[in-house]
Amino acid sequence: MPPRAKTRDNSRAPISITAVLDAVGALAAGSVRGHLYLYDTNKAGGSTGFGTEELRTRVRAGDRVLWNCLALECEAFVGIAAIEVDRAVIEPERKVYPGTDVAYWIGTVKKDDIDVVPYRIKFLVGTRTEPIVTTLSPTLVG
Repeated sequence: MPPRAKTRDNSRAPISITAVLDAVGALAAGSVRGHLYLYDTNKAGGSTGFGTEELRTRVRAGDRVLWNCLALECEAFVGIAAIEVDRAVIEPERKVYPGTDVAYWIGTVKKDDIDVVPYRIKFLVGTRTEPIVTTLSPTLVG
């Protein structure tokens, strides 16, 4: 009997990347450097760099990646304005949880042979009109 072709499990949960932002520190510094803590749900799959701005999220073709953010201070507003990444690898788009105004970004990884793909996150912080952009790059790694 010939070996069976592997089928992709489309029911897998997305890899969730959560950005915890010290909004007060970021506003005071005008930068997220030293005030941003990134985590994902794929530690068992090989992700590294938890709690740093240089999170390396291990992905493969077909993985759905979901970005969201939280403020370290509950009274501060933070949001993601954009995610800048190689669109040949993943095209994140903004979505809103049904019945809420809570936004997140989600995309599907298009290929397996990606090696290292850096990306930047633009954050909306407090009442500041210009987004604050990550200075160190988190990455998607194949």
